[in-house]
Amino acid sequence: MCLLLLSCGGGPDLPLVVAANRDEFRARPAAPAAFWEDAPDVLAGRDLAARGTWLGASRSGRFAAVTNVREGGAAKNGTRSRGLLVSEFLKGSADAKSYLAGVAAEAGLYDGFNLVAGEPGAVFWLSNRARSTDPVRIASGVHGISNALLDTPWPKLTAARRRVEEILVEGGADVAARLFDVLADDARFEDAHLPETGVGVERERVLSSAFIDTPDYGTRTSTVLLLHGDGRVEFEERTHEAGRPNAAARRFAFATRPS
Repeated sequence: MCLLLLSCGGGPDLPLVVAANRDEFRARPAAPAAFWEDAPDVLAGRDLAARGTWLGASRSGRFAAVTNVREGGAAKNGTRSRGLLVSEFLKGSADAKSYLAGVAAEAGLYDGFNLVAGEPGAVFWLSNRARSTDPVRIASGVHGISNALLDTPWPKLTAARRRVEEILVEGGADVAARLFDVLADDARFEDAHLPETGVGVERERVLSSAFIDTPDYGTRTSTVLLLHGDGRVEFEERTHEAGRPNAAARRFAFATRPS
């Protein structure tokens, strides 16, 4: 996951809103969103290389997502897939804060990550590249993560957050569709505004847009998750192939139930 936008505590009608793009090499195998046969309460896509996931939800209303931290030419020393951080939370029963505290104790097993996990009423963030590895409760409002720490003001993140805020203020029946429009934005930003993450300015340009489309790497899926105040969950995933945005869409709706 390389662009994660979320609104926490935004009101009784939509207490949790998530809009996210997963950027990944196209050669890495993955399965589309579905309820898992080996964990029937978990709804998520699946990384078929390591069996984890980048974003998912559960029938109990639990939610989690992970993004990588871009570290340029830094050597990769992690021994576990970061996608397992999401799948293990969704399959487990620990509350989000306790789970993230447990992850913090083993943070060195992973390359740089941002992990967001929560249940109705409480969403937490943890990164093994932050100064502190204590779980942080995410305050009410619209927040975002790309490949840096929570709310780092990269241009695409700042622009996307502003648009999400406007959409949620306007409301209406087409919130999900307008969130997908935000995720589909392929506008790149001027060099002067780009971060320096060690990948070179040409690569920074390619990665500067919310939606990325190159032959070997790009936005593989876009996902919108809406948790309604009455406990209903709407989950839509759109799959993208190189040069073919919105190649397929999968939609799910279910009522949450206590775990």
